[in-house]
Amino acid sequence: MFYQLYELNHAAMAPFRAAADAMRLVYANPLNPFSQTPFGRTFAASLEMFERTTRRYGKPEFGLKETVVGGNKTKVREEIVWSRAFCNLLHFARTTPSAHRDPRILIVAPMSGHYATLLRGTVEALLPSADIYITDWVDARMVPMTEGTFDFDDYVDYVIEMLHFLGPDTHVIAVCQPSVPVLAAAAVMEEANDPLSPSSMTLMGGPIDTRINPTAVNKLAEERPLTWFAENVIMNVPWPQPGFMRPVYPGFLQLSGFMSMNLDRHVVAHKEFFMHLVKNDGEPEKHRDFYDEYLAVMDLTAEFYLQTVDQVFMKHSLPKGELVHRGKRVDPAAIRNVALLTVEGENDDISGVGQTKAAQTICVNIPDDMRMHYLQPDVGHYGVFNGSRFRREIAPRIVNFVREHSRSGKLSVKRVIRGGKSA
Repeated sequence: MFYQLYELNHAAMAPFRAAADAMRLVYANPLNPFSQTPFGRTFAASLEMFERTTRRYGKPEFGLKETVVGGNKTKVREEIVWSRAFCNLLHFARTTPSAHRDPRILIVAPMSGHYATLLRGTVEALLPSADIYITDWVDARMVPMTEGTFDFDDYVDYVIEMLHFLGPDTHVIAVCQPSVPVLAAAAVMEEANDPLSPSSMTLMGGPIDTRINPTAVNKLAEERPLTWFAENVIMNVPWPQPGFMRPVYPGFLQLSGFMSMNLDRHVVAHKEFFMHLVKNDGEPEKHRDFYDEYLAVMDLTAEFYLQTVDQVFMKHSLPKGELVHRGKRVDPAAIRNVALLTVEGENDDISGVGQTKAAQTICVNIPDDMRMHYLQPDVGHYGVFNGSRFRREIAPRIVNFVREHSRSGKLSVKRVIRGGKSA
């Protein structure tokens, strides 16, 4: 019922939001003499704040039209190359003759409320050096009930299917939440002696073992029984959405949880945005770009969300050796031929320091010369996969690691790393 009330409230606000946006354009028009007065700018800023805080933010675009390869600008074409009910596989095809010689990387984006475009900076930083594919998870509210369910086992199966589709010598990067299912997929493939298992696996800020340095997110899962989550955060998609009656964990609930963790920071950011608009200074476009992305959320299927909470955050099944896929125990010790890189942020408040590195401990049979751990100083969770330090410190390490552990043996390794902490 709460989801229906949320939708009703949004619909009821639509005419007021439209009126506010129209009035904002009037008062922001340079031909309007009031637009250059403190009153006019304050009124226009107030109207924009109202419109933005009552808006539903749609799925953003990647918008990556070009990149630089070997010092030359190269056009990029975004295309769907593989599709299932709950996920599309996007390829960022570069129109350069040498593109096929670069390593092939599958980026598994988190299915945790935000769209894959949250990793736009990750893709952009890696594009000059690699052939990039990324999982574009579908909003569960847009998937009809006739398409069936999507749970943790299905997630692992999707990863395996995509690796099969991409073929041999593919490298996989998991950002945050997918670290567990991606490691599980690698273990399942290795145990089956699958020749298409990934050449390397990079896990970034992932909850491999949340018993280590637990964060506020981890503690919340431990303080309440699974039934509490099922009764309080699982809701049915309201009519007239395509996924009508599908049980989901609504994106707006997850967003409210994330924002409440740093509420004072968001309040200050919006206050500063308002003052920049009134004073006509600063860079308000950066605020718009960030929150257009941050406030765009998607629903998760109830079965996947509850299983993740139960297996990853409550039972710690993977590090305990108790995780099961399709009725069979997942054995990380089966991973012998997949190189492993783990990356953490020193100030990560979502996945605490040591939680991702735990993969190095449970994957006991990966040779020492095929594993590496890197702790990035002075970054939080977001900085592990985005921002200037990611581009300068982390991305080059990933590219070097991938090239070094390519099974084709045709990729050269360029050592461009300086500074930072590695082990």
